[in-house]
Amino acid sequence: MTDEIRLVLPAEDDFRPIASLVAGGLALQLDLTYDELADVQLALEALLALRDDAGDVAVTFAAADGTLRAAVGPFPADVVAELEDDAELGLRRVLESVVSSFEAEERDDGVWIELAKRAGAPAGGGGA
Repeated sequence: MTDEIRLVLPAEDDFRPIASLVAGGLALQLDLTYDELADVQLALEALLALRDDAGDVAVTFAAADGTLRAAVGPFPADVVAELEDDAELGLRRVLESVVSSFEAEERDDGVWIELAKRAGAPAGGGGA
């Protein structure tokens, strides 16, 4: 069984560092390197930057077996198009460069992006 931490934050940019702080605490438990933690934080920042509105955004973290997982959402359906876009500096390229894997999941309240970063594993494990 894996314990989860669920944060519900205002989508405004002032609250994004809270998600990075929690990721840092979990990364410490998993013995992720500083570079691996920085990769996770970059992925979180890229996703959270997609929302800057008056609503809330949720981030659910789980850490087990050397892997830090995060699910971020909800996002409008058009975020899936950004993940499918192969632009040089697009969201897909950023996530492919920094996490082990990622995928988009349609839920009742919108699209959620699920990330995984394995300790000691290179980034670029693919995605949505």
